[in-house]
Amino acid sequence: MKISLYSFGFKHGHAQADLVWDVRFLPNPFWVPELKPFTGKESQVASYVLNNQSALRFLALLEPLLTFLLDEYDARGRESVTLAVGCTGGKHRSVAVVEWLRAWLGQQGRPTETYHRDIDKD
Repeated sequence: MKISLYSFGFKHGHAQADLVWDVRFLPNPFWVPELKPFTGKESQVASYVLNNQSALRFLALLEPLLTFLLDEYDARGRESVTLAVGCTGGKHRSVAVVEWLRAWLGQQGRPTETYHRDIDKD
């Protein structure tokens, strides 16, 4: 089954996907001057977004849910599934979460295609 991951910013419009998660509850690097110019692909931004109680709890809940859903889709012959993660601008939080998902799914033997729709937008 082909798995596509998309990050996006809600202020640039919703993403078309089978499953969409809103991560605007996570800490926003946009408001941290030394992190603002970077993206969720950089380790310091990803660490700021993902290494806190809210993110750790979210990811701990998401792992078994995604495992269940992907197994069910696969068992029913689904050829592809698109997962999208949105934050405000699509540069920091959603990118960090999508990159985390890409790595985690890869460890599970589920390769993905990854797209960051709004990473270069202001």
